[in-house]
Amino acid sequence: METEIPAMLTAHALAHGTRFTFHSSRMRMKTVAKEELAAMDGESDRCALELTDARVDVLGYACLVAIMSMGRGYHRVSQERLQGRTAENGAPAPVITSAGALVDALPVIGAKRIALVAPYMKPLTKLVIDYIEQEGVEVADWRALEIPDNIAVGRHDPENLPGIVAGMDTGNVDAIVLSACVQMPSLPVIAKVEAMTGKPVVTAAAATTYAMLKALGLKTAVPGAGALLSGAY
Repeated sequence: METEIPAMLTAHALAHGTRFTFHSSRMRMKTVAKEELAAMDGESDRCALELTDARVDVLGYACLVAIMSMGRGYHRVSQERLQGRTAENGAPAPVITSAGALVDALPVIGAKRIALVAPYMKPLTKLVIDYIEQEGVEVADWRALEIPDNIAVGRHDPENLPGIVAGMDTGNVDAIVLSACVQMPSLPVIAKVEAMTGKPVVTAAAATTYAMLKALGLKTAVPGAGALLSGAY
């Protein structure tokens, strides 16, 4: 969230003459486990209040699996509650969750069957798959990289991803979710995987950026960020 989304917004600024400022407030989490994720989500109201003190125009909730591990459809509950916090603080602003952004982005590009790569342990990855499938998208093939440490997730080399995708069955999917996690880097290889597979590639970070740009009423075209941000949607 603090690396790839600013990179995409910077690319947007260069392409379209927009200007962005970036503000963050942290929900603590070290190990990507269900208990820590639930505790982390409990801090989201505080973060929304802190960020609206800066009178921001849109808020992004960074952790996809924190939302999805709270139960089916929880992104709608979270977004509504946090938007309520922004209004209570006298600075109403739309709230984008990366979980909601991803499941909303897939129908935009016409994806009904996907292949997915996630850094999580297998039980959490299966929760993510169940959440996405409950939203009407079939996960035809998937890989769980089983990286429990959140810092290690952020340090995973994106250059490993094309090789991982090459070992997956992507022939009958409509799109590839190259990173179902805003913490796992993927932006540098989105174009490479699209060229390699001939499929549109979406990531949690790209979907969040798309949703933020839509909420701000800005052009949804970011060079090098994949099909969703090509400007076609």
